[in-house]
Amino acid sequence: MQHMSERFGTFLITSLEFFVAAFILVVGSVVLWAIVAYILDVTQTRHAIRRNYPVIGRFRYFFEHLGEFFRQYFFAMDREELPFNRAERSWVYRAAKDVNNTVAFGSTRDLRRPGTVMFVNCPFPTLGADAVPPQPVTIGSGCRSPYTTASVFNISGMSYGAISKPAVIALSNGAKKAGCWMNTGEGGLSPYHLDGGCDIVFQIGTAKNGVRDLEGNLNDDKLRDIAAHPEVKMFEIKMSQGAKPGKGGMLPGGKVTEEIAEIRGIKVGENAFSPNRHPDVRNNIDLLDMIARVRDVTGKPVGFKTVIGAPGVLDELCREICRRGADSAPDFITVDGAEGGTGAAPMPLIDAVGLPLREALPILVDKLAEYGLRERVIVVASGKLINPEDVAWALCLGADIVTSARGFMFALGCIQALQCNKNTCPTGITTHNEKLQRGLYPPDKAERVAAYVRNMVNEVGIIAHACGVRSPRELNRTHARVVQDNGLSVGLDQLHPAPARNADACASGDRASA
Repeated sequence: MQHMSERFGTFLITSLEFFVAAFILVVGSVVLWAIVAYILDVTQTRHAIRRNYPVIGRFRYFFEHLGEFFRQYFFAMDREELPFNRAERSWVYRAAKDVNNTVAFGSTRDLRRPGTVMFVNCPFPTLGADAVPPQPVTIGSGCRSPYTTASVFNISGMSYGAISKPAVIALSNGAKKAGCWMNTGEGGLSPYHLDGGCDIVFQIGTAKNGVRDLEGNLNDDKLRDIAAHPEVKMFEIKMSQGAKPGKGGMLPGGKVTEEIAEIRGIKVGENAFSPNRHPDVRNNIDLLDMIARVRDVTGKPVGFKTVIGAPGVLDELCREICRRGADSAPDFITVDGAEGGTGAAPMPLIDAVGLPLREALPILVDKLAEYGLRERVIVVASGKLINPEDVAWALCLGADIVTSARGFMFALGCIQALQCNKNTCPTGITTHNEKLQRGLYPPDKAERVAAYVRNMVNEVGIIAHACGVRSPRELNRTHARVVQDNGLSVGLDQLHPAPARNADACASGDRASA
């Protein structure tokens, strides 16, 4: 017994000595760091705060960084955050998890705020028995291989490289389960896009990744190779995107692995820059020539994605189409609003360049109608459309189809950590760090992607039925109103009166001579 007591006493003394030594080591390290930091701070000349308040001034940057997360979780109200507030994100999370998406006690949305959209309920709403699913639309009916789809809500362009391998796999499989399409983004077609067997829209960016020769020129043989995949249904020429109109994409060198370099046709480990426009597309003539070339080579529908800066640009395009004939028109146009997202872009472009979707979408729809091209060209709306009311609003304004990127990132588990451009995404979506990617389990996330689409279409349908129509694509401008500065609402049909349709405008040459 005495021997055990002696051993226990020895253990306590040894443990105490260890903790004392560890404490001295920690304190010594902190003191040493403080001395070194003090010397560095008072001798450097770049930061006034650190020079005037050595060591202590360093905590400013630490707290500034923590502020992003404290605001998100502790201080911001449900409707306050940007670019997406907690209420918007929460709906996506619940929809993706396929859990109860009802709320109680009343709306937290300020219905008096100018710009608020309210839908016009019908006194005799559509019965469930009379409702019909979204009707199919055919894109590129004159092509050798037209594309028919009933999908209203689809995955917008996100490149493999900008997002991770497990993210692409999850999106591909989720899109297949949901029956929607997936856009490759400008990074080319990877095996992971094909993993789920979903419908794919191949995006041709300004660097022409995946369909370029060694000099960066469009290559017909590579176009044919891409088109040979039965999953690839359409081609989208990227002219510009909402968050950075007038600037090309940039994939940091840290994300350019050997695999990504091979898919894109670029060098490993080097920053991958895309030109701010297609070097061979200098005007509308060149754009229509490129559309015709890709359509002729692939036999599949071809359109383009753009940010609208002014209505006159569309007048010039439509006149050139009319001069050539309606068959020369793009099969679809994706209009991206200035509120669109990206992994990295200069703040002035994100904040101040391009028209927002609320202005750009009706301009595009009305210009196509004015020139008799509305039935010829499918309109795809993109730009911060992640909730049912957003999608229903776009359909009311005339969009045929809606696409989203950030909505699907939330469905994958994005927490809006704003780390997309740093390869440190904590959810594994926009990083190539395998330790961080491990958290994104594709089979589970694919189910969430599919559930997000199903619940989106279902709740857009609920809005449509409340408005008295049978299906989301029957919504029009009489079904929504927008709150004005005086607190009263005005109908979309009054804010944006649709021009009279003139189906013969191009054929008659009226516009060609304008």
